[in-house]
Parts: sequence; C-alpha cells; structure tokens
Amino acid sequence: MRLGLVLDYADDVASAVPLVREAERVGVDVVTVAEAYSFDAVSRLGYLAAVTERVGLASAVLNVFSRTPALLAMTAAGLDDLAGGRFELGLGASGPQVVEGFHGVPFALPLARVRETVELCRAVWRREPAVLDGRAVRVPLPPDAGTGLGTPLRLVNRPRRERIPVAIAALAPRAVAQAAEIAEGWLPLFFLPERADAAWGAALAEGRARRDPALGPLDVHVTVPLLVGDAVDAALEAATARAALYLGGMGARGANFYADLAARYGFGDAVAVVQDRYLAGDRAGAAAAVPAELVVGASLIGDEAHVRARLRALADAGVTTVTVQPLATTPARVLEQLEAVRAMLDA
Repeated sequence: MRLGLVLDYADDVASAVPLVREAERVGVDVVTVAEAYSFDAVSRLGYLAAVTERVGLASAVLNVFSRTPALLAMTAAGLDDLAGGRFELGLGASGPQVVEGFHGVPFALPLARVRETVELCRAVWRREPAVLDGRAVRVPLPPDAGTGLGTPLRLVNRPRRERIPVAIAALAPRAVAQAAEIAEGWLPLFFLPERADAAWGAALAEGRARRDPALGPLDVHVTVPLLVGDAVDAALEAATARAALYLGGMGARGANFYADLAARYGFGDAVAVVQDRYLAGDRAGAAAAVPAELVVGASLIGDEAHVRARLRALADAGVTTVTVQPLATTPARVLEQLEAVRAMLDA
C-alpha cells in the first residue's frame, strides 16, 4: 500500500515545503494537492516539483468543467515534465454548486465529459491530433458551433510520458463504474471499508469487467484524517464537523453525493437529520447527528493498535494508496505520525 500526504486547499504550500521534503525522506510515496474554489492546485504542484526529487505529485482534484480537456492535457504534460515523470492527474466532475456557481459553466453531461476528457488527454499525450466528436467534448469545434476555422493540432512539446496516470474522483455508482473502467486510479471519499462493498461493489465489478488490461490493476486511492495517539477527542470532533459539512452542506437536499453515499452505507435516517440541521444553520446539532461509525471507520484516529487495525481493514477492502491528512498541530508531530504509519505499512 502506498502512503500519501495531502496538502489541503487552505494550506500554505510554501511553508509546507520543509515538511514535504522530510515526508519524501521518510518514505511518503505521493503528495496530493487539493483544489476547490481556492488557490489553484497547478501552480502549487509546479512549486513542489521544483523542490522535491522522488515523491509522486498528484492533483486531487482538477474538475473537468473549469479547464478545457486540451488544457488539462497540456497542464498534466507540463507538470509531469517538471517533475521528471512523477505527476498523477486526479480529475473529477465536482458538482453544480461549484461548476455553475463559481465557474459559470453549465454542469451538463458530467459522465460523458469525464470520459471524453480522459480520451482526449491520452490522445494529446501521444501527440496525436486533438480530435474528438463526443457528446460533451467537440474538438475542433464544427462550423455550426464556431467560425469554422478550427484546425486539428498536435501538442508542440514531446511529453515525458505518453501515458500519465489518471485517477477519477467518483462516489455515485455509475461514476465509480466508469472510473474502474477507464482510469488508472479511483479517488473515493469517506471510504468505510466494512461497508464499501454495499456502496460500490457492484459498480466496481461492472467497471472492472470492461477495463482494458493494459491499464493494470485499479489504484484505489483513499484520503483519511490521521492522528495516532491516546488523546484524540479533539481530532474526532474535527473529523465529525468536516463530515457534517460534507453530508449537510456540500450540495442541495436531494443533490448531495456525500449524503447519497452515507445513505448507501445504511445511514439514511441519520443523514436526513444531519441535512435538516445543517441547512437550518444548526452546525453543532448536525455534527451531533453524524454517525460515529462513519467518522471512526473512515479515518485513522486512535491509538497505534486501532490505527494498525484500520490500515488492515483498508487493505482487506482493496485500498492500494492511503493518503493521510494529519491533524497533529506541529510539523515535528506530523512527521512523527507519517513515520509511524510508514512503519505500520512496512510491517
């Protein structure tokens, strides 16, 4: 199992460089940089590419609506070149609240746009003409949609690799099936290993049945909050508040992918309460309604024996990369935590 470290969109990447370098030294395999309606991840990844040597670098995630497919291909090729072949392209559809509310782009045909974006990226990396007449992606634009002067073009530079690993963030069953079919990796959130099969088992089997063997095994890449120790009440409280935000506030009622996932886990009644309270402005009450099993099971928060058991549960559920979001409050303590988890994985 690979070990990753996430830099959140609220983190100061420049000040995190010493930690990232130390994480690279102690055996962290990949550093992921998040992007929401925040500072962009791309400039930060370029900065990290210049100050690291071995560790993988990944976007988690770039949405497929705010950048054109060709720009995503160019960006990934550029980052991969700067990093010496260490970049992994994490993509996702995001949701209408961000895509339409922040970027002003219609949230239309998200599954088709993800699939066709991946297809065009791979063609660009092979330095083939950027040509795709899809449902969501049409390159070049046909005459009836533009000036008629669009010309098929190849990427000017020669990419360091013609196959950059792609991981897709997906929660809904159809999106998960597509990710398992077309991508090198899958990026789920709130991954609860004991209930993952109920939520995603059929979708993963469907996608893997259509998967090209040349893609290799699917990298199941989960992100979890981390605190190893005995005094973990504050960390669990923070993880619970974050879960309440996602279940209650990330999307509208009836259009919240995280709430739908928790319902598929079997927490439907509790999720309804979380949403009611959160949308009414009662964030403390929403947090109080979040199922403890979801918070504890989808995190690495507890003493060493507990964290070791949770890592084993993740491995048994098919997880191949675990990226941690440390909740320790100093860089020295974060590094200790990373070393502890690295030792557990090696054992």
